[in-house]
Amino acid sequence: MLQEILALPVEDKIFYAVLVFSWTVYVWEAYLAYRQRKIYRTTMHVPTELGKIMDSETFEKSRLYQLDKSNFGFWSGLYSEAEGTLILLLGGIPFLWKVSGNLTARFGFGPEYEISHSLVFLMLATLFSAFTGLPWSLYNTFVIEEKHGFNQQTLGFFLKDALKKFAVTQCILLPVTSLLLYIIKIGGDYFFIYAWLFTLIVSLILVTIYADYIAPLFDKFTPLPDGELKSEIESMAKSIYFPLTKVYVVEGSKRSSHSNAYFYGFFKNKRIVLFDTLLEDYSPLNKSEEKEPGTGEENETVANESKSKPKNKKQGCSNPEVLAVLGHELGHWKLGHTVKNIVISQMNSFLCFFLFAVLIGRKELFMAFGFHDIQPTLIGLMIIFQFIFSPYNELLSFCLTVLSRRFEFQADAFARNMGRSSELYSALIKLNKDNLGFPVADWLFSMWHYSHPPLLERLRALTGPKQD
Repeated sequence: MLQEILALPVEDKIFYAVLVFSWTVYVWEAYLAYRQRKIYRTTMHVPTELGKIMDSETFEKSRLYQLDKSNFGFWSGLYSEAEGTLILLLGGIPFLWKVSGNLTARFGFGPEYEISHSLVFLMLATLFSAFTGLPWSLYNTFVIEEKHGFNQQTLGFFLKDALKKFAVTQCILLPVTSLLLYIIKIGGDYFFIYAWLFTLIVSLILVTIYADYIAPLFDKFTPLPDGELKSEIESMAKSIYFPLTKVYVVEGSKRSSHSNAYFYGFFKNKRIVLFDTLLEDYSPLNKSEEKEPGTGEENETVANESKSKPKNKKQGCSNPEVLAVLGHELGHWKLGHTVKNIVISQMNSFLCFFLFAVLIGRKELFMAFGFHDIQPTLIGLMIIFQFIFSPYNELLSFCLTVLSRRFEFQADAFARNMGRSSELYSALIKLNKDNLGFPVADWLFSMWHYSHPPLLERLRALTGPKQD
């Protein structure tokens, strides 16, 4: 058997190595998920150390929610892996390249118009991905999220949103890809430097304009009204020299009851965005619980709906808790975590483009995926970045997860040093409850997947001895 494998052509070895590694990663991920599902199934009661921070009802809700999500993840992951394998085995990539070539030829574009050919291929590939992923997305939103009280979307809103996302993605993806391919074509021996600089500029532009011009296409952003919370946010930002210019509230409640907060912007133009579901006194989901009484028939209907579709009542954080959460987020900025992540990302991007420049001339890479006579640049990018780099990407992802957990502890400590330890403590408990996070995790699953430390570890660090 070993001799037969060694006797295979190089392109066949590459192809089978890619398949074997892909399924190895899938089996590893499935094993980790199995370990965590076992925790969900067997941990039926609140552990003693959690008794003071979580009631049995919330614990059971979070257990069932996470169990449903894990089961869904297993089947969707299996489908995704099987689909990817079939595409490779049946020559789906060269077939789609041929189809896109036939389409461009109908409009008078011959083989010399590789960039036009590549854009049609890319659009068809993303369209195929959108259609095959749609049933899974629908099930996740309207079965799992609906069942556990998180979904706020109607089917019409969901489909309209999906179409809008696809259109906006194409409007960004196609021009950027065409320019990248053009730069690679004309860049000479040092094209990888120019390609890296181009992607750096594009990423900085997108980060700058996203919240002002792209995100408002999907969600409503309104300035946080003047008042105590806004004044205290501005005061806290000023105390650490954070150059805050605006504070927005985003209407996240129209699609989900999950909550979040983030900041964005460069240099002296920083903005903070708060989800309305994060604010206890602002969330429409809390106000919806306080409707005027109607007729007996209406009240009976409402009661039946509330039984069949549970909602998270009185969710969100109080103003002091919101400030503690923002203290944590601002800690990421003050401690340089944002800059460090950008530097790491760009170093990785430069390395990948350099290795791409080294490998792009290897004809056997293209032959391994069914391209025997041509070597399209876009296909080279796909093969090298998606398949050849997959072992490196897995290792990098794990290292970044470990680093992220370290940053989270440091940001918690920063908020604690600002005198907001107790508020952050209670905010973390509330957010865990609102999002039905399960506080018990398998150690191996947690180590590999959790970019944020488990709840108990964060709470212990907040109440333990102070660290520098």
